[in-house]
Parts: sequence; structure tokens; C-alpha cells
Amino acid sequence: MARHPRATRVTAAATAFALLAGGAVAAGAATAPHDVTAASSAPSASSAATDAASDDPAPVVTVTPPPTTAAPPTRSVPSEVPAATPLRTCSVAAAASDPRLAQFEGSVVDAATGEVLFERDGSTPARTGSVLKTLTSAVALSVLGPDHRLTTRVTGDPGSGSIALVGGGDATLSATGGSSVYAGAPKLSDLAAQVKSRLGDGRVSTITLDAGYWSQADKWDPSWKRTEQTIGYHSEVTALMVDGDRADPAAQTSPRSTDPVARAGEAFRAALVAAGVVGADTATLSQGASSSATVLGEVRSQPVSTLVSQLLPTSDNTLAEMLARVSSRESGADGSSASLTQLYRTVLANAYGLDTSAITIIDGSGLSENDAVPATVVARLMIRVADRSDGLGVVFDALPISGRTGTLASRFTGSNAVARGAVHAKTGWIDTAYTLAGSVDAADGTRLAFAFYAIGDVRDDARVALDTLTTAVYRCGSDLSGA
Repeated sequence: MARHPRATRVTAAATAFALLAGGAVAAGAATAPHDVTAASSAPSASSAATDAASDDPAPVVTVTPPPTTAAPPTRSVPSEVPAATPLRTCSVAAAASDPRLAQFEGSVVDAATGEVLFERDGSTPARTGSVLKTLTSAVALSVLGPDHRLTTRVTGDPGSGSIALVGGGDATLSATGGSSVYAGAPKLSDLAAQVKSRLGDGRVSTITLDAGYWSQADKWDPSWKRTEQTIGYHSEVTALMVDGDRADPAAQTSPRSTDPVARAGEAFRAALVAAGVVGADTATLSQGASSSATVLGEVRSQPVSTLVSQLLPTSDNTLAEMLARVSSRESGADGSSASLTQLYRTVLANAYGLDTSAITIIDGSGLSENDAVPATVVARLMIRVADRSDGLGVVFDALPISGRTGTLASRFTGSNAVARGAVHAKTGWIDTAYTLAGSVDAADGTRLAFAFYAIGDVRDDARVALDTLTTAVYRCGSDLSGA
């Protein structure tokens, strides 16, 4: 210090300042609040004394979490995203509103996709007219099969003098040696020849006419008009008859009798006489049940597939009724008209996948105003017919063609001629309905199945209105709008 008095004084001053500064820092530390991040070493004596003398509790540090943001609500997502719907612009609404159609019901379906393109009260059950014959044909093909034949027999015991002619529901059995409306029909002459062969010189004294395959009390429905019989469109429905009970076997429309069974009996006796059966000319005719199981002869109809091809183009009422009743018997029912609703519901649902819960069937021909079938059911059946599926190609081949065949041969004229040859459909007509149902090969190549009903106070010009509507559908094709 003696040698460096100024340096020594500076150093001493710096040391004093450092000590004073350290003490101030220590004092501040003793009175400051605790820091949650401070080290955990023991405090100095002065800070401990200060803490002990303080009445204030140690502060609590509260950590507030950031606010929670609620998750947005979950949006429902369809399991399948619907495909784009085509925008169709071709309307047939004007044609469907034609007053000549009276109360109109109808349905049009794309035959390839099953999509309903147009509908007006299509799910409402209504009378069908002869369009019902397509359902009858489908039922017969399913129950009986296309190769089934209807059989007429003669039973009896040789030497007893008693024989019986037993009907099996074959309306085509023919008494004529010439032409019949039913090509290939079995002949009474063949049946008589078989009987002659079995009897030899045996004598016949009694001929029983057995039409008990179903009850004769069920041969005429009260809803049918007797003019159908007297003009010649329809016979009584008996299991034994010849030539559809026509007065003229070669004429499609010919007056029918009031007793088809008796007419068949007289024709059979004449055939026996012609075959040389002894005593046939004086044999007693009676109606009842056969008393023998011994078969002396039998003849069979054309196959069911052929019968369908005969009944649809000409709309043969009698043949349709026979197929309906025989289908009932072969299904295990009693062949009555009362059995038909359940028969048709079951067969059309099981064999062809149709919703038949709403149908009512009174007859096989469609003559009754009490028949009730939704147009949608008929249109759906027509898809299968057009596709020739489930053996229904027989029906498609037998349907009349617009401007070409059957009951459509003279229709689709004038501006509707553009659709000639493109429509395969069954026509229907009763006093309170005109109907048309089938398929259309449209102008754009689309195949459409349809069923149209004009119901109520209708006139003959309803047929032209139906043709016009069907032609409009032909023009629209896949662009057909439901509006």
C-alpha cells in the first residue's frame, strides 16, 4: 500500500462496494416472494428470520389450462352414394290425359333395368279385360308345364253295355272330320275307333257323360254377360265339350249352346255309330259319374305351349277358362272359380317373383269386371315375357304384333304406323274397359314393358287412344319422363 497508495485505495473501494452490493442483494432475496423456479438450497439466517416473522401465507400459483374447443358435430354420411339420375325430357302426359281413356291407369318400366319410367295409378288393382289371359298362360305354363296335354277318356267294362265319356277340360276335342279353329285338335272319331277295337262285337246300351272334373254348378259366373254366349265369344265352362261348344267348329266367333255336355254326348254317339259300334244309335245318354276305371280309349290335346299360342292371338275365352280350371285341379285345388285368386297369387309370386298381394281373379279370360290386377304387376310380368325367361318365350311368341298379327293386325294406323312391328302386346276389351299390355322396342333401341288400362265409360275410340299413347312411348324410349 505504501508503494502503490492510489491503487490500494481503488482496490479497497471496489471491495467495499462489492460487499455492500452483496449485502443488498442478500437482503432483497430475504424479503422477495418464493419463485417456483428457485433452487431448493437452505435460506440465509436473515431470510429465515424474515419468513418466520411474516404473517402472510405462501402464495399459491394456479395454472389455468387453455380453454377446450368443442369438437364439431359428426355429419351423417350415407352408406352408399346414390348414382346420378338421368334427366329425362320426353313426356307422354298429354297422350295419357286423352279423355278417350276415361279413368286411366298405367305403368312403363325399363325392361333391362327394372326402373319405372312412367306411372299413373299403376298400383291400383283394376279390371284387365283379356290382358288377364297373359297371366292365365303364365300360370298354366308353370303349373302344367309346356308339354302337358289335356286328356279325354272312355271308360267301361266290355260286355256290360255301359261306357262313359269322361271330360278332362279339353275344349279343343273336335267332332268334325273337317277343319277346326284348333289346329291339330284330337278327334272324337279316333276315340270311337279305339272303343270299337276294345268292344269288338260288344253292344253299347248306355253312354254316361262325365263332366265332373269340376262342379258344373260353377260353369257361368254371374258377372259375365249372356251375350258373350249367344253372340259366340264364350261358352259355359264345363269339363266336357267339343269344338269349344261352337255351332260352327271352323268359326272363331260362333254361337254357343246352353248345354255343352249334352252337345258333346250327341256328337260322341254319332261318332260311335260311324265307327260301327253296335247299339250306339239307340244307347241312352245320361250325365253323371263314370262307374268304371277301365280305359277303353283316350285322346289328348295339343301341348299346353300350343294351346297358349292358339288362345292369345285370337283371345279365345273358352280355352283360357279351361287352362285356368285345369291348372287349379292339377295344383291340388278343386277347379272352381273361387280357387283362382289363391292359385294365381301363389304361382305368379313363387314362379315369377311378382307382388300379387293385391290381385283378385274371378276367371281365366278377364271377362269379369270383378277381376282386379294392378298395372304394375302386369308390366313386371311383361319384362319376363319379353326376356323369354322362365319358359315365357311361348307367351312372347304368341302375342299380337302391332299392325301385323292377331288382334293388333288392323291397329297402329295413321301417325301411329311408325310403331308397327315394334309392339308385342295383348289387347283387352269389355264394356267398361279397354286395355293393352306388352313390350315396346323403342325407336332408340330401348325395350320397355308396359300395361295401360282405360276404365269406365269408354268407347271403341279408346283403342286408338291406347295406340297413340303406346306410340308416344315408342318415340321417347329411354328419355321417357314420368312427368
